[in-house]
Order: sequence, then structure tokens, then C-alpha cells
Amino acid sequence: MKVIVTGVKGQLGYDVVRELKKRNYDDILGIDVNDLDITDSISVIEFMKKEKPDVIIHCAAYTAVDNAEDNEAVCYDVNVNGTKYLVDAAKIQDAKFVYISTDYVFSGDKEGQYEITDKPNPKSVYGRTKYLGEIETLNHSKHFIVRISWVFGKNGNNFIKTMLRLGSERDELSVVSDQIGSPTYTYDLSRLIVDMIETEKFGIYHATNEGICNWYEFAKEIFNLTSININLKPIKTSQYPTKATRPMNSSMSKQSLVDNDFKLLESWQDAIKRYLKEIEVK
Repeated sequence: MKVIVTGVKGQLGYDVVRELKKRNYDDILGIDVNDLDITDSISVIEFMKKEKPDVIIHCAAYTAVDNAEDNEAVCYDVNVNGTKYLVDAAKIQDAKFVYISTDYVFSGDKEGQYEITDKPNPKSVYGRTKYLGEIETLNHSKHFIVRISWVFGKNGNNFIKTMLRLGSERDELSVVSDQIGSPTYTYDLSRLIVDMIETEKFGIYHATNEGICNWYEFAKEIFNLTSININLKPIKTSQYPTKATRPMNSSMSKQSLVDNDFKLLESWQDAIKRYLKEIEVK
């Protein structure tokens, strides 16, 4: 089985390739923007005709949430057009297609967990373009749409690395405490994605580490597991305005994973502990 992974230089793409190698896949092609411009439809079709993948795992995306508000055309080109061209190529090759989506497709106004049957209602440019990417993905029968949130991995910047950096520079830090969700460790997520491509259990999935927290609790756990001593203060979203609107509630039900006999990811606390070991933080 030949697998192509887009966004190989990002957190998830890096770990997906690593997981495929660990499972002795011998025909893996990790690509990034330097290898293929996914916003060029002809290039995408020609590239995939030449490579003939059995699976395309699409991890590449425009993810600068605040910048997207001022760069809607670029964000749309990558997240919507880029996805459409890859889906078109997957259909031609009859390849399975994995689309990595996000909690931002939801408004975040719901009480309780979001189900896969809940209608998306994004409040940001980034969220809208990712939802439109989902719609493009639905045009191919062999699809997995995997919604994730609060991602952290070895290969890239993320909340944990930011907290560790700020914790070493400051004595006091304020973190938002009224947005809830679930952190997602790309090492754990990549194992689930590779499990998925070995099946025909196509559909929409929510995939994050188990448990729910707010950003303040997330930060508190990071500092509890390290030797950094810092005065951490909870604040409201209104005290930390951003250009793009964030979902206040990003908690998502994993029932579709359970229904299809996929193994749930470990707890987010356990994931942080293992991640800090992976990046060798004491």
C-alpha cells in the first residue's frame, strides 16, 4: 500500500510518517509545499497520477487562525481549493482520503459535547475554510474526516512549547480559563489515523485525547509536571481579545470511534507527561 502524507514538515504529518515507518510501510511519501503546490490543480493531478497512491493523508493546511482573518483568499486557496484538488486526484486513483479537520468548524456555543451529527457553524475564516474542505472531502466515498483540537507534537510550535518558553522568561502568566476542549497529542493521533487507513470504516470522526479541560488547567498541568515555578492566573476570553473568534466549547464526542471499534486515545494528562519526556523537558 502506497501512502502519501501532505504537510510532512508539520506536527501531525511528521508523526504520521514516523508511525507508518514504525509499522513497516515501505512505500511512504511525505510531501510539503516545496514538493507540491496543492493549490495548483494540474500539478496535483499529474503528481498523483505519477505516484499512484493507495492512500492520501492530508495533514497540510493554513492554520494561522488570526492571520487568516486578514488573508482569507490565501487561507481559502490552501484549505478549500487545495483539498478539492487532492480529493479529485484521490477519486481518479481510487485512493482512500484522510482529511484532518478541526473543532473550529463548530461555533462553540453548544452545552455538552459536539456529536458528528451536529451541524457545523464556524465563526472564523479558518473554521469556515476547514468546513468547506470537509464538504469537498464528502465528494469522495472513500473518506475519513478526522476533527481534532488543541494539537501538540514534537515537530513544530504549540501551546506546551509556548508555555515552557514563557515560563522560563516570566514570574507570572495569565491564561484563559473559560474555553474548554481536549488537547491532542500527534503521536497518539497518528497511531489512530494509521489504524483507520487499514480499514474501510469511512466517515466522520472526532479524535482527541480523552478528558476535557480549559487552557488554564492545561497550562497548570504542564507546569505541575516540570520544575518551572510560576504564578499562573486564570482570565476570561474577554480579557484576552484575539482577531479570530475561538470556540468557547470545543469538547467533541468520540462515539463514532467507539461504534467502529477504534481504540480511544489516552488521557490528555498522560499525553502531556509522555510528550514532555519526548522533548526531554525535566
